[in-house]
Amino acid sequence: MKRNIILLIAVASAANLGIAHAGEIGHYSGGFFDIRDYFVPPTPGIYGALYNYYYSTDRLNDRNGNQVSSVTVNSPAGPVDVNVNVHLHSYVFAPVLMYASSCKILGANYGAWIAPTFANNTLGAELSVANRVGGSLNNNSSFGVGDLVVQPVWLDWKMNHLDLSLAYAFYAPVGRYNTRTVTLPNNASVTVGSANNIGLGYWTQQAQGAMAWYPWTNKATAVMATGTYEYNSEQRDTDVRPGQMLTLNWGISQYLPLNKCKCLLLEVGPAGYDSWQITDSTGSGASSSRSQVHGVGGQVGLTYVPWNAFITAHGYYEYASEARFQGASISLNLGIKF
Repeated sequence: MKRNIILLIAVASAANLGIAHAGEIGHYSGGFFDIRDYFVPPTPGIYGALYNYYYSTDRLNDRNGNQVSSVTVNSPAGPVDVNVNVHLHSYVFAPVLMYASSCKILGANYGAWIAPTFANNTLGAELSVANRVGGSLNNNSSFGVGDLVVQPVWLDWKMNHLDLSLAYAFYAPVGRYNTRTVTLPNNASVTVGSANNIGLGYWTQQAQGAMAWYPWTNKATAVMATGTYEYNSEQRDTDVRPGQMLTLNWGISQYLPLNKCKCLLLEVGPAGYDSWQITDSTGSGASSSRSQVHGVGGQVGLTYVPWNAFITAHGYYEYASEARFQGASISLNLGIKF
């Protein structure tokens, strides 16, 4: 059985206005997903899941991958150097409701899902403030509603040794998003995204393709690869359209039976992701740099087949980050078929 609940959470960038070294982070985050989450469940029905994600970092990198200790802010009164001290601990909670249909479209299984999100500050809100005004970032914000994710199109062509999936999703900017004016050390002022933002202030259209190869027809072993493309609208109140993003996910999932009836399965496997900003951001306040980040980690979980239920944990360590944060994450996710 596959645990096929997807979480697409808005952990992404606000605009980094006028900063030479700051890139963008897309709505989609490669570190949230379980390895087999990109494919429609073979059993029709309604599924529910709860995803819990924790991210921690004390490092902000420049466009060359070097850790940033200060930033130069281009203010109306001229450039100002400001120290940056980053200590961020971010938590995101997302309930997911998913539908797997018994109908087929173009020979493919059809599914759809919706996921509201709840979080403290997004990493993108903190990235905007760090690169605009520097200072100390400790993420002392309140918990609130983030952006909404809806995937109305999800097609999966299932074969004995192969799954091929195509999907379309969008992110609606319903989460808290405001801007504020900050006074710099030279008494000049700049407008930045508020540090307590949870939403990103822009729409994202997303296309995704995934493939899983199963060496054996029982599908106990899966080798997965997924590509995700994001196209963003203009961000509210900033005159910035964030650049387009491309993320590649990979993973190897192995189910191991823990009892004779094979009702309880242990899942283990390595996984990782690679994310690039592939076009420049545009607008009068747009950044001149493109971000990228790479992550590697692994997953462990339990699946109880009679209930179509699962609980998984996975973690990722990021490396070779450019023009964005570099940190580590852990997730604890659980779900069941109603």
